[in-house]
Amino acid sequence: MTEQLIKAFRKDEELIAEIEKPSNDEQHFQLWWLGQSGFVLQWKGKRVLIDPYLSDSLTKKYAATDKPHVRMSERVIEPGSLRNILIVTSSHNHTDHLDAETLIPVLKNNPGIKFIIPEANRDFVAQRVGCEKDFPIGLNEGQSITIDEFTFHGIPAKHNEIERDENGNCRFMGYVIAFGKHKIYHSGDTLWFDEMVHLLKPFTVDVAILPINGNDPQRKVAGNLNCEEAAELAKAIKAKCVIPCHYDMFAFNTADVTDFVWHAEKINQPYHVLRLGEKFTGN
Repeated sequence: MTEQLIKAFRKDEELIAEIEKPSNDEQHFQLWWLGQSGFVLQWKGKRVLIDPYLSDSLTKKYAATDKPHVRMSERVIEPGSLRNILIVTSSHNHTDHLDAETLIPVLKNNPGIKFIIPEANRDFVAQRVGCEKDFPIGLNEGQSITIDEFTFHGIPAKHNEIERDENGNCRFMGYVIAFGKHKIYHSGDTLWFDEMVHLLKPFTVDVAILPINGNDPQRKVAGNLNCEEAAELAKAIKAKCVIPCHYDMFAFNTADVTDFVWHAEKINQPYHVLRLGEKFTGN
């Protein structure tokens, strides 16, 4: 008997209608959780698509292996439905952050879109999504790029190591996204590392988006922060709010978000747990 999928709070046409509702509000921004580590960020009607995974490509790929990626939750939106996307990001080359079945229709349906990636991954990215090698915009740690009114700052990520190419460019990254008076940190997939707080604290981020699925070698995949570490990292960098992600997608590699809530409340770290397709409004 097939397990019941976790239902989306809002999906498909209803979600598209909410995202596309006209807004020129400079004081507030919106974030929608798309599942796993995927988000839509909107400010002044301008949209950034962060690390989307909106297909069943991993479920199909690993169906007959020793690590089946059994989906736990509904897909909230068909990727070809996402329009007027200014920027899309990939934090690293793992398919749930660089999915051809998601990115190819997004790139096709959004003329003029910019694609931000770790510079180290340029050749791999171009091959996977079938784009020209010079099309993506590559970042490394300590570098920044401004597109329209959004500035992306490159932050290294440890998954499970801080891995670099032959030129010293990070293969796994997170991004601090600054726009107007706001700053959001999307860590990508990462463990805690020594320099992390020192690098992030000066940004005084409004929202830290952090994975909570942990690091269990028995899963045979690279790991992330666990529930306690995500709450503690947000506190250490003085994030005004932390939003957990990277759970409730695959049954073998998830976490109980109520455990994260317990840890955040224990240390008085403000947080917000989103349901799939739900909107967070920041100010």
